[in-house]
Amino acid sequence: MRSSNPVFSREGSFTRESGYAGFGTTQAPQAGSPYAANPYGQSGPYDNNPYGNNPYGNNPYAQQAPGQQPLTDDQLVEMYRAPSAGPLATGRMTLDDVVARTAMTLLTLVAAGGVAWFALPDRNFGFAVGASLIAFVVGMVISFKRSVSPPLILLYAGLEGFALGAVTKVFNTIWPGIAIQAVLGTAAVFAAMLIAYKTGRIRVTPRYTRIGIAIAMGFVLLLLVNMVAGMFGADMGLRSGPLGIVVGLIGIGLGAFFLSLDFAAIEEAIAQGAPQKEAWRAAFGLTLSLVWIYVEMLRLIAILRGDD
Repeated sequence: MRSSNPVFSREGSFTRESGYAGFGTTQAPQAGSPYAANPYGQSGPYDNNPYGNNPYGNNPYAQQAPGQQPLTDDQLVEMYRAPSAGPLATGRMTLDDVVARTAMTLLTLVAAGGVAWFALPDRNFGFAVGASLIAFVVGMVISFKRSVSPPLILLYAGLEGFALGAVTKVFNTIWPGIAIQAVLGTAAVFAAMLIAYKTGRIRVTPRYTRIGIAIAMGFVLLLLVNMVAGMFGADMGLRSGPLGIVVGLIGIGLGAFFLSLDFAAIEEAIAQGAPQKEAWRAAFGLTLSLVWIYVEMLRLIAILRGDD
């Protein structure tokens, strides 16, 4: 199942083609399920997986060199007695890799936001809109690009951070202190979802994913209709009043849902031995989810604070 987060929907990525919800589970995929296409799957239902049973089968990372001579008995004994190779030695992704890449991405985002905060004049949305449009284009390129590109991911983080910094400055001018409130709220949602996922309170199943993605699609469609209506002077009230509060809570809930899918995807990728470079894809996906939550949190707090 695919994520609404487009970065994980590319063929060859470590996540969504294998089913966003299937990571960390032991269930066999149902007929027609994209789990069977998991590029890092195991044996059984994943027999066609290039990273599966035979290390010299179709796995591009484990092919035997052409013309390589068979190992001697002494070489085999030496290999047997040698320490087991860890993820670092084999070039496989680890949780530390994901944490490090995510930290780099978020630091880039925060640094660019700081530049916008201190360099731009108050109430200037022009730079924010421009940076957002460019960030959207870069994000789409990353999402549809078959190979992972760390420079593009960091470029996206910088552009998105600049846009968020400009918007946050405007909001903070109107509602002093809203920036730190939105940051703390986003961090709280992240921590709560991580705890809920690790303790098993939330289990990412195919049904869970289907329902969540359906709600997300409806939510985005509703916001698009609201945006078009706003262009013609109509106000559907989706970003103000009681209805705006409900919409904001749904938006934050969807962001939390995206995080749970990201956690499951990362867990599965590590378990199935994804290449180390895929940690950048994981960092990009987490950044998208956190940006979504932050923006929705900013809007919700603005509605709740009103004219105070």
